[in-house]
Amino acid sequence: MILSTFGRRQTALRSCTSTLVSFTVQPFPGNRALIKLVLVQGKCLYAPKTQRRRKHEVPILTHNATLRAEGLRGVFSKDGYDLAWTGYQQFLVDKLNQLTAQTKDENTKTKDLLIKYARDPNRAALFNYASAAHNNHLFFETLTPEPKTPIPAPLLDHINSSFSSLDSLRAHFLATADSMFGPGYVWLVRRTQHSLNDSMKLSILATYNAGSPYPGAHFRLQPLDMNTAATGVTADMSPTEYARMMKGEQGTNAMDDRLRVYRQGYGTGNPNAPLPAYSGTAGSFGPDSNTTQNTRLHPEQRRAPGGALVEVLLGVSTWEHVWLRDWGIAGKRKFLEALWEKIDWEKVYARSGFGTAKRV
Repeated sequence: MILSTFGRRQTALRSCTSTLVSFTVQPFPGNRALIKLVLVQGKCLYAPKTQRRRKHEVPILTHNATLRAEGLRGVFSKDGYDLAWTGYQQFLVDKLNQLTAQTKDENTKTKDLLIKYARDPNRAALFNYASAAHNNHLFFETLTPEPKTPIPAPLLDHINSSFSSLDSLRAHFLATADSMFGPGYVWLVRRTQHSLNDSMKLSILATYNAGSPYPGAHFRLQPLDMNTAATGVTADMSPTEYARMMKGEQGTNAMDDRLRVYRQGYGTGNPNAPLPAYSGTAGSFGPDSNTTQNTRLHPEQRRAPGGALVEVLLGVSTWEHVWLRDWGIAGKRKFLEALWEKIDWEKVYARSGFGTAKRV
């Protein structure tokens, strides 16, 4: 299977003490004796449990202890928070660990993973889980159970400049989120273009499903998604064949047919001949593509045509599992309005880099 075991089991030496509670000697034929010792195990100096090492972990939020105990008052119940953050984020992290176990990507950050595989249709699942985990973290990281505090003045100035007022931003932001017919995120982003005016401008951006707000992932090339289709990379390849292909196995007719066609097309004339050695680059996507191999490309050349370079300041999830548990089928708008009151504007300001803010 493509989803290999994602943890490495580890054990350690176990050192324990024992206490002698009885000692008896019983006669035995042939001038021998049977010695019976009764020992009771005492304390172990080191008796670790079997452990699993995970490369990707669920991030610890600033107010995680309070949120896990009480939820986010007025927005998430305790169970609602556990579903939307704890349970869902753990699910995404587990999938990432399965897909990257014992590969060069097992220590790679989620943001780097989603940008790396945005144009690789063979890694659509990995892109989706990495992007979803990153997006969900961005969303929950800007929520706070603390009393509402004033927005830092430099951030408020830029909000007024870009949206005329905070009320206008709120109305536009919530209307965008409420009108999204399906799961996704709405983002408040700062453009980081060439001119000073562009770098000061704030905008609202919507992404759907596992889409990412980062320009490096806008130019996706995944027409057939392994998460949403019953077939593999091509129309006649099943998920089982796909998994075997990714592990380098053969044995399926579809696989063998492809290899034979490739060998014959290459000019060897022998369907059983070994594949020729490969060097250089090939194609417009995947690990051997020119875009992937050529690290000298300027970032402008690796983003979608017309795409804007942005920094994410704030995100709100519209995924149904986030609000349906506590707000019901018709409660999306009320959820969004309540959520707005729990935004940690100091965190948003820190992400912005405006004024004296230290970007995080």
